[in-house]
Amino acid sequence: MATHPRVLSLTDKIRQRSAAARAHYLARIRAAQQRGVSRTGVSCTNLAHAAAAMPSSEKMMIRAQKVPNIGIVSSYNDMLSAHQPFEHFPSVIKAAARAAGATAQVAGGVPAMCDGVTQGQAGMELSLWSRDIIAQGTAIALSHAVFDGALMLGVCDKIVPGLLIGALSFGHLPTIFVPAGPMRSGLGNDEKARVRQLHAQGLATREELLNAEMASYHSAGTCTFYGTANSNQMLMEVMGLHLPGSAFIHPGTPLRDALTDAATRRVVALCEQRTGLLGEIVDERTIVNAIVGLLATGGSTNHTLHLVAIARAAGIVINWTDFDELSAITPLLTRMYPNGKADVNRFHAAGGMGLLIRELLDAGLLHDDVQTVVGTGLRAYTQEPWLQGEQLAWRDAPTASADPNVLRPVNAAFQADGGLRLLKGNLGRAIFKASAVRVEHRVVQAPVRVFDDQEQVLVAFKAGELNRDVVVALRFQGPRANGMPELHKLTPSLSVLQDQGHQVALITDGRMSGASGKVPSAIHIWPEAQQGGALAKLIDGDVVRVDGEQGRIHALVDAQEWATRPLAVKSSQASHFGTGRELFAAHRSGSTCAEEGAISWAAGAELEHTLAQELAQDLMNDVSAPIPAASRQAPRGGTRKLGAARRFLMSLHEGV
Repeated sequence: MATHPRVLSLTDKIRQRSAAARAHYLARIRAAQQRGVSRTGVSCTNLAHAAAAMPSSEKMMIRAQKVPNIGIVSSYNDMLSAHQPFEHFPSVIKAAARAAGATAQVAGGVPAMCDGVTQGQAGMELSLWSRDIIAQGTAIALSHAVFDGALMLGVCDKIVPGLLIGALSFGHLPTIFVPAGPMRSGLGNDEKARVRQLHAQGLATREELLNAEMASYHSAGTCTFYGTANSNQMLMEVMGLHLPGSAFIHPGTPLRDALTDAATRRVVALCEQRTGLLGEIVDERTIVNAIVGLLATGGSTNHTLHLVAIARAAGIVINWTDFDELSAITPLLTRMYPNGKADVNRFHAAGGMGLLIRELLDAGLLHDDVQTVVGTGLRAYTQEPWLQGEQLAWRDAPTASADPNVLRPVNAAFQADGGLRLLKGNLGRAIFKASAVRVEHRVVQAPVRVFDDQEQVLVAFKAGELNRDVVVALRFQGPRANGMPELHKLTPSLSVLQDQGHQVALITDGRMSGASGKVPSAIHIWPEAQQGGALAKLIDGDVVRVDGEQGRIHALVDAQEWATRPLAVKSSQASHFGTGRELFAAHRSGSTCAEEGAISWAAGAELEHTLAQELAQDLMNDVSAPIPAASRQAPRGGTRKLGAARRFLMSLHEGV
């Protein structure tokens, strides 16, 4: 099926915008590839150090320099349920590499912190920066220059984006991402949310809340709600960086181990063929596919930051307008918590990634003509893995959903657009996750109550000061102010106000993650208050309109008064010290804006200037003008040959 014209036109726009940066990036990685196997250029002393601890037989293989050596970068720790399974992955990988006539070494480990553990705590202010530290750690691991290819072991929030950003600095290496999989379903998400709201009102004890939480998060594997961690796994699949269908297979199962074995053998084959370079796989089409996948599944808002940063690492420039334009033509095909009651296990059982990707391909909403780690063409990802006896094989994913309450075809979508919208107005530019919010709650106009700290919000809630129609403005939460922490701790309290019949919305320059919930939230507001953004002008009682339908966020204040109103200044620097935060001063001061990905490793003055011009133009336009309805044509039907991708899958089935 031909690719949708709007997808093609936007991809071309991104390609033109990125031309210079992309050309520089590709020239760099191709020069690195042409230099050949890295370790042939290192000294004898260097090579001896790298092989000193290897078994004698493998040491001889390294010495001969005739077979691939695979670098493993792992985010293993046993405090995080999602990463605990990685403990035994290196042994599986090393055995698979030996069987394929190659070698593998753990190149390095990267930190993996859990937003679920640090939520509402001081440590959350390090969370976003952990992405960039992970990217740097990945680069350090691969900098030893003795690897022909790489396997990336990671799952959760900042870990996968960080691994990918770091790996793209070594884009001349074939690289495959290896997931661990989700835990099995526990307490239902709706029941968990109910207990959280009761506790916020003082109607459930801490013991009752702890029982509910531990029944939800109960074993090894990723948390099962559709937050950033599972959005990461969806993205790696739709970007062609996983083996097909591997995202949501449970850890500790024979199928999971077989997929890890197969990923190892595949990266060895890519090294031998000198194909499948990561930096060539991740191109403009791949990035557009990632955005479409995010929109079609109602994925995490964190990826309006992470995908921008990932693209930048590959020399590709995207912004929130691109997300907004694609959202207008991408139907919402899934309902998973917090956008519904189901978890990722039910999504996988209903047809999972294979069915989802087929629907999007048949509608022309994904580029099929891309490179992936299994060959050419995304159509290979309409298949799912299974064990035929002890042999790993692939078969076509279901053609119809087993549960239309969770996963639907394009012609029966939950809604016609992706539900991720760009809001613009005199308060700046913001992200709004409409897919998580009921239609009747998407437009809120109410007096604002201004806070500079999330604890202040909770104190006001408990004191009954918010029991009315209210827009809660929480500022000085951006990357330069305090590292842009997630503010999910506010969701239960604000949900209570909404359930009591009040119009309530949150506006903030902070993040709400994949768990933004049912309360309308204008998040990632840029310019942030710390940089003189308009949030710093708000005072208690100003009327604010948050319009998730027309894409507007506006303080209804006289224009002359608004222009001359002074900016508030952050009253405390306490968030800059303690829990290691003092070590990240350079990250805060050097960060780009949210729409640039909140990057601490790349200067962003040029793009920030471009975005500032676009914002100024937004403010000059009539803020009440409706946004034109976008075309939602979605041609369907047709198939493509699988080519190299199908041949690879068949080779695994046949044991080649």
